[in-house]
Amino acid sequence: MKESDRYIKIVEWSDEDGCFVGSCPGIIDTCCHGDDEIQVYTELCQIVNEWIETIKNDGKPLPSPTMSRNLASKLLNVA
Repeated sequence: MKESDRYIKIVEWSDEDGCFVGSCPGIIDTCCHGDDEIQVYTELCQIVNEWIETIKNDGKPLPSPTMSRNLASKLLNVA
């Protein structure tokens, strides 16, 4: 498992921007956008990997993971 797999990545449609936007809570807020959802997700994954490397190179600890085995259960219980 890559370190970036420990962080949830979100791509959602933004009515305000009129396109898909990508973010990774705990790592980076909205950081990429585009008309193609898959392209935005691909770009988001690359950005997250780069941010993780930057954090590590700066000698800082990584944020707590946002992905867990029970994520789906937690989300279903909130809804």
